Amino acid sequence: MKFTSILAIYSLFWAMSFFLVLPFRPRSNGAAEPHVPGQALGAPQRFSFGRACFWTTIVSAVLFGLFYANYLYGWIGTQQLDLFSPADRKV
Repeated sequence: MKFTSILAIYSLFWAMSFFLVLPFRPRSNGAAEPHVPGQALGAPQRFSFGRACFWTTIVSAVLFGLFYANYLYGWIGTQQLDLFSPADRKV
């Protein structure tokens, strides 16, 4: 696999992992800090973008590592993922 392909696939894993990590660990202080006008009551007062990026990088590295290991060793192939064709059909 070329380096540019690895970089493109990893960036896709990173973007998907960001939305996976985003809802975890929101910091909401309740009534400790005043709400900004127009802010939802359940919205976190302080959002740490750096912490979200850190955890996203870790999760995406693990997921990409599993993807790349599957690419090298062929644990799950396209034949196992074909759910709609009959099993006895020969291609």
